[in-house]
Amino acid sequence: MLKIGDFSKISRVSIRMLRHYDELGLLRPVKIDPDTGYRYYHESQLPIAGKINALKDMGFGLAAIGEILSCGGEKEMLERHLRLKQAELLEQSQQTAYRLRLLDTALERLRKDETMKYDVTIKTLPQRYSATVRMIIPSYEQEGMLWNILMGETAQMHLIDADPCYCCAVFHDKEYKEAQVDVEVQKDVKGDYPDTEHVRFRTLPEITVACATCKGSYEQMGDINAAISAWVAANGFTFDGPMFNIYHVSPHETSDPNEYVTEVCYPVKKQ
Repeated sequence: MLKIGDFSKISRVSIRMLRHYDELGLLRPVKIDPDTGYRYYHESQLPIAGKINALKDMGFGLAAIGEILSCGGEKEMLERHLRLKQAELLEQSQQTAYRLRLLDTALERLRKDETMKYDVTIKTLPQRYSATVRMIIPSYEQEGMLWNILMGETAQMHLIDADPCYCCAVFHDKEYKEAQVDVEVQKDVKGDYPDTEHVRFRTLPEITVACATCKGSYEQMGDINAAISAWVAANGFTFDGPMFNIYHVSPHETSDPNEYVTEVCYPVKKQ
């Protein structure tokens, strides 16, 4: 048997933590001397200490580790715990990556001493003929599924792009929603084509919009929306329909978010 100090050195677990594990029932000494109070551990307990260390390194709390240890060597139960933790950490890493992108963008703007001004203009888009898909999708971030449907269902039609060819996403909800959002994608074409299961070919009416174009990632959309809203209020206009984005350079053309070019459009009319 090993005294607690020797067991601590070999297992790389502090004496304080070994006593805490004892209190929680995770790793109890095999013997406590009634006269001296010295704690003794058996060499066979070293793998248990190693498993506790490994699970802590993976991010498990002590309560979860106790539950895992209580399952003994049951492989299926251990795999279930590991997969749940894997999914949890993946979600956390995605959230962290998103926050790091926001910080990178903010720092880059500070280095460039940008004033976050956007040039807002008023213009009229002419009548257009478009291939469109409108669906309720889980979230705004999953807009790509609509483009995949549009391209997939028209792949054999050999669509001819209009000139200019606007690729737009229209956001039909009257408020911001966290889930189940009403989105329509549009791609301007010329010629006549039959509708498919999800794709509708239709003529879109002329529309007047207040718009601004930005280059870079979509994280700046909040700023550009605020700039357009301020311009609309200051110039005697009122909103007149769902906003939409025109993607001049999108993830379809480049994998670099810094190269995106997006024109944000709000239908308007004079008050």
